[in-house]
Amino acid sequence: MILARRTVVLLTCCLSVFLVGLDGTIAAVALPSIQRGLHAPVSGLQWTIDAYALVIACLLMFSGSLADRFGRRRVFRAGLAIFSAGSLLCGVAPTLAALVGFRALQAVGASMLGPVAMSIVATTFPEPAARARAVGAWGAVGGLSMASGPVLGGLLVGGLGWRSVFWVNVPIGVLALYLTHRFVPESKAARGKRFDPLGQLLVVTILGPVTAAVIEGPRHGWGSPLIVGLFALAVVSVPALAGVERRRSEPLVDIRFFGDPVFSGALVIGLIALMTVGGFLFLNTLYLQEVRGFSPLHAGLLTIPAAAAIAVFAPISGRLVAARGPRPPLVLAGLLLATGTGLLIGAGRSTSAWYLVTAYLLVGAGSGLVNTPITNTALSGLPRDQAGVAGAIASTARSTGGAIGVAVTGSIVAGSPAGLLTASHAAWTVLAGCGSVTALFGLIPLGFRRPAPSTQAVEAEVAAGSPR
Repeated sequence: MILARRTVVLLTCCLSVFLVGLDGTIAAVALPSIQRGLHAPVSGLQWTIDAYALVIACLLMFSGSLADRFGRRRVFRAGLAIFSAGSLLCGVAPTLAALVGFRALQAVGASMLGPVAMSIVATTFPEPAARARAVGAWGAVGGLSMASGPVLGGLLVGGLGWRSVFWVNVPIGVLALYLTHRFVPESKAARGKRFDPLGQLLVVTILGPVTAAVIEGPRHGWGSPLIVGLFALAVVSVPALAGVERRRSEPLVDIRFFGDPVFSGALVIGLIALMTVGGFLFLNTLYLQEVRGFSPLHAGLLTIPAAAAIAVFAPISGRLVAARGPRPPLVLAGLLLATGTGLLIGAGRSTSAWYLVTAYLLVGAGSGLVNTPITNTALSGLPRDQAGVAGAIASTARSTGGAIGVAVTGSIVAGSPAGLLTASHAAWTVLAGCGSVTALFGLIPLGFRRPAPSTQAVEAEVAAGSPR
């Protein structure tokens, strides 16, 4: 009976990661249909994706501390309810502004799911061997959600319209809510962290204005007071956050971590690498449906190789890190990302499917390889009891990178009078450059020979791993 109950708890937590992962890829397939249905500009499509990614990035650390303080089951249930409600509202959004707002609401719920669910799994499976199997199941479901998103999204958009890609989350969320209420036990930290509202506000004023400025720059002008003001607000907020957090005994963001060049370097690598991945998902969707004229289902089927490669290479990356350290898989990931996006620079209106699939396989393989060495490097050498917090910061950097990748590529194509196809060549070049920089960073001696992280660090990596 105990084993059966624990299995149901694991299934419930896996449903949450399936929801969050599915929403990333399934929504991308629907972008051109959303553009037509709501008469949205490219910047509107950028906000549809980035409102979700940015809110998650801003709230990951806060949601984890909230769960430790008030109870993991309670916060997990709240996250499922908010995510499901946000999904339902996205499906009935009458305007672009409403859709973006409801996507942000979705993200509030999503921020409560991944890290909190992993804490529930760790509490439910205290034995190392059982916990390792549970973590493996978690990762497999994450890969499955990414692989199924393009096809399911294509089927839904082609048959029922773009709104259905959000409605599909609701029954899954309701099922997870029932299972949580029925089977998941309550747990909390022995001593929860105190709230840090000013620190949380400053995190928002760093991440939000930068992304907003990049998205809106082409429309308002890069020298306009609005854009300059947004960049200035972000710049001023950085030292303000450092000053505030240094004075707190229980800071939301432990500034001491950033004094470690290994940790800081890993965050920079994660941000740049995920710019490539986020930009690829956004730009490729527009290319396949707007330039090539493929149906949502056809576009979804073509991108399956990328999602499948992520699912295959993510566990391979873990084994490579364990056997050879973080450097080889990180360098290889950067080279694959650079090569795959580099191939897409030459994609035109009649490029063969095999050429595209080759590029997608390379990008997917690079995406699958990149997360584990980044988090391994970020967490190596840090105290065991700080693994969860450091993992959340690393995940925030990756989510922010994905959002900036969407913002940058969208701004390039939106601000060009040459048309989407011609402008996309420059955007693909930027993404290939980000992949190359990732590989170069992997060659820099940042301490890659440090020991592998603790079990807690590995759990933090799985919990924080964005399906992006």
